[in-house]
Amino acid sequence: MLSVMTRGSRLPCAGRARLRIPVAALFVSLASLARADSGPAAASDRPDESWAAFGQLTNVTQRHGSFRSPYSAANSLAADGPAEETTDATLYAGVRLWRGAELWINPEVDQGFGLSATLGVAGFPSGEAYKIGANAPYLRLPRVFVRQYIALGDAGEHVDAAANQFAYSSAADSLTITAGKFSVVDIFDANRYAHDPRADFMNWALIDAGTFDYAADAWGYTYGAAAELARGPWTMRGGIFQLSPAPNGKITAIDFSQYSLVAELQRRYDWAGRPGSASLLGFVNRGRMGTYADAVELASQSGATPDTASVRRFRLRPGVSLDLEQEIWSGIGVFARAGANDGRFEAYEFTEINKTASAGLSVTGERWGRPQDKLGIGAVVNALSADARKYFSAGGLGILIGDGRLNYGTEQIVELFYSLKLGPHVAVSVDYQHIQNPAYNRDRGPVSVYGLRLHV
Repeated sequence: MLSVMTRGSRLPCAGRARLRIPVAALFVSLASLARADSGPAAASDRPDESWAAFGQLTNVTQRHGSFRSPYSAANSLAADGPAEETTDATLYAGVRLWRGAELWINPEVDQGFGLSATLGVAGFPSGEAYKIGANAPYLRLPRVFVRQYIALGDAGEHVDAAANQFAYSSAADSLTITAGKFSVVDIFDANRYAHDPRADFMNWALIDAGTFDYAADAWGYTYGAAAELARGPWTMRGGIFQLSPAPNGKITAIDFSQYSLVAELQRRYDWAGRPGSASLLGFVNRGRMGTYADAVELASQSGATPDTASVRRFRLRPGVSLDLEQEIWSGIGVFARAGANDGRFEAYEFTEINKTASAGLSVTGERWGRPQDKLGIGAVVNALSADARKYFSAGGLGILIGDGRLNYGTEQIVELFYSLKLGPHVAVSVDYQHIQNPAYNRDRGPVSVYGLRLHV
């Protein structure tokens, strides 16, 4: 099932006025009209329905405390930056086309900014913050896609309807094909405990492998196609997706002259009678990108600040990651990810992380009488390649980071959240993140980030 994640890009925001929480109230009516978060009752008794509509609204407000900042540059987290908020309201509308085929369209209204215009931390603290923001609400269309499900064996477990998913009977062996506009991480790098910034962790490097430089426009979506072949406990996934015309850019037309290939192999299993899975993912991006070493070398000849844009040409950039999840007791699960990519090249779409390792624990509230509540704690360590360190030490800027200079240290983040279910359709979460060496800089921080999330 395609998830309802978002993530995105940046826009300089100095001098803007901020429109805050009232925006959430403006769109509550949209979410209440649709079957938001309705769960099994949504369509479990209507497997032959020809259309469906769901809705959601999420508001995230974050602020950080004061921290040590002896210097900063264009991409630094502002030491005195204000609190920021993001709001998005989404309609998930679907129709059945023919047997096993579905068409979904997801118009969305967005508003708001991430902390410091979504800059200054490689593992950015809000998965709901885009790299593009606006004071006033604006409409966009992040997803329009067709999915074809083909059972290759007898039908088995019933799957209830949800956003971007009709109810159906799954088969142990099946083929699923998805094509159109959607997010790569709707299908790849999924983890039941850490993947949805509207329901669990919020940090970019916890909800996905930070080294997975997946194809995406400035809001986190792109055109492409993917196939998923399930054979018993195994699932093989593969896809091709359009890269932005330039790193961290906008996609305005379909053009596969620059592209990303992604493959993933997943094995589901039971350990001590508890479900778990292991997934190995690999990707290769082919596009015009610069190397950090070339940029530093060119700048040294002219005395300028290094800029990867000045040395871009067609190259291949690979990466790999491992994803683990395991239930260890009823309502208690653990997860871990690890990844690496070719650190000679600039980050193309996501963020400047060349090596990463994360792990965490997720607990439902049934042990204290609140089974719909959720508690999570996770930690991640991110690292840069040697070439990237030289580039940022010389004053280079990336997608998210660049302090003008660099006293290098690994970026270390711990996140703790508690999600309180207020009713069948409403959850409020409190979130805390401690960031050591933001943007890999020992001279700045540590930073404490406090968050409040409303999800309807």
